[in-house]
Amino acid sequence: MEAFSYANPATVAEALKLLGGSWNDAQILAGGTDLIALMKDYVTSPKLVVNVKNIKELGGISKSGAGLRIGATVTFDEMSSHAALRTEYPSIHTAVMGVASPQIRNMGTAAGDICQRPRCWYFRNGFGLLAMKDGKSLVPDGENKYHAIFGGGPAYFVSASSLGPALVALGATIKIQGGSGARTVDAAKFFVIPKTDQEREIDLKPNEIVTEIHLPAAAGVRNATYEIRERQFMDWPLATASVAVKMTGGKISHAKVVLGHVAPIPWEATKAAEYLNGKTIDEKTAEEAGQLAVEGAQPLSQNGYKVQLAKVAVKRALLATVRRT
Repeated sequence: MEAFSYANPATVAEALKLLGGSWNDAQILAGGTDLIALMKDYVTSPKLVVNVKNIKELGGISKSGAGLRIGATVTFDEMSSHAALRTEYPSIHTAVMGVASPQIRNMGTAAGDICQRPRCWYFRNGFGLLAMKDGKSLVPDGENKYHAIFGGGPAYFVSASSLGPALVALGATIKIQGGSGARTVDAAKFFVIPKTDQEREIDLKPNEIVTEIHLPAAAGVRNATYEIRERQFMDWPLATASVAVKMTGGKISHAKVVLGHVAPIPWEATKAAEYLNGKTIDEKTAEEAGQLAVEGAQPLSQNGYKVQLAKVAVKRALLATVRRT
């Protein structure tokens, strides 16, 4: 990797003073499970690495109103053992436990997960975020087994975030601190589809830091995540579904269905969610919701299998909300 300077601030204010106007000036180091690999592969070469692991205000899981606050540097290991996350937010807990590597759970952080770069092999091998060559994307006619079936290009990578689909389904918000102050972004708007290689896949500027994630009240909300992998140990999901439903008199009064690892962002299946309103959850409605969730999918030459996997993930996530009651 390229030579770089290293800073170890004690507060968010100190960290913000170190960040610059471009990603080449400085980048944040938390768990380091993604950034170090990117630097070793010369995908990114910041002049300064700013370690935020020792900033106390970025840590901890605590009650926040009727919901829950997760600090930016909270590790997956901390989340996995937190009682309220396990019982009230099983969609988050399942996503956390899906990261099977003890090493990554011990080092990887909540903010690091939602800010990590795509795992697309074209991007990781220096072809840019959109994998363009001679004005054309390499993905549609190339090796695209693990790429997107939603979004329609020019971005074909899939969002790598484990937490993203569950955060969007739950209606979580993300707090961001910058030199001009703090702002709060809905999780659904934090993830974005870039149109050029100069853009990012998240709503975060080079001089900003994610400081915390806020989960709304879980009371009355059944939620679940279901993930499908080729191998259960140390493997990225092929497709996931996170659902959150409010029940009134045994019927769904509001639903969110969000697919993961099938689009450049956590993909909201709005037709499936609309269909579920007023329904009870059973095998038939869960299966129909899965079918509606994949309407409009545009599989590439090698990833048509993801359509069926996404259907199944939605069905099983919905049925899991019934089993938890």
